[in-house]
Amino acid sequence: MATPSTLIAVMIDAARKAGRGLSRDFGEVSELQVSKKGAADFVTAADIKAEQVVFEILLKARPGYTFLGEERGLVEGTDKTHRWIVDPLDGTTNFLHGIPHFATSIALERDGQVVAAVIYNPATHDLFWAEKGKGCFFNNEKRLRVAARTKMEEAVLATGIPFLGKPGHAQFLKELHQISQRVAGVRRFGAASLDLAWVAAGRFDGYWERGLGAWDIAAGLLMVTEAGGKASDIEGGDTALTSGSVLAANMELHPQIMERLRAAG
Repeated sequence: MATPSTLIAVMIDAARKAGRGLSRDFGEVSELQVSKKGAADFVTAADIKAEQVVFEILLKARPGYTFLGEERGLVEGTDKTHRWIVDPLDGTTNFLHGIPHFATSIALERDGQVVAAVIYNPATHDLFWAEKGKGCFFNNEKRLRVAARTKMEEAVLATGIPFLGKPGHAQFLKELHQISQRVAGVRRFGAASLDLAWVAAGRFDGYWERGLGAWDIAAGLLMVTEAGGKASDIEGGDTALTSGSVLAANMELHPQIMERLRAAG
């Protein structure tokens, strides 16, 4: 049994309370499918509402911390050394279509380093959390480790496809061509935070994607590292949070995947 620290407990509380509202709203989404605009507006409102819940709980627990949220952007605090990085609803398109694969992601950055992370899927009650130097955990009992597979041909990788209005389709197709011929499978599940949490849990052997926001990946990057894996930008550097490109896998597969992505040019 793993006992979360006071800090992690606050983050879990915020994610779960936001998740309660998201679960209720998720139950209503299917009723709104008759009106495309109505459903999309409803999901945007659910997103904003969830972020407000997280914002209020974190602000009360740690007044003065800076807050970066997908919806409200940057809210400067008096404490410049700490910054919350929050995606209240990662996997919005899944949510909109009634697919139960979405999450609230909360990370805390201290002096530019992510030190605590929580990712929670309210549809499945899957809770992932990690603290720098203390490991990565699933719910309150299981310590997570990245998968032990070392051969590309045995690996299942996750990725994201640039969607409507996003650049990078040609690049993605080249990368997919390089990767898909050499692995057991490629999955596209539509929530970057959960993709990273699943790498940490050993469900996926690796994950790569470009064009992400810091809120999509901040929590998951720490989880992969704390589960014994390597999380970097696609070039192997440490700019993932600012560049929005990410590659995560175990230590053996990481360089192999990076090599194939480089071959894509």
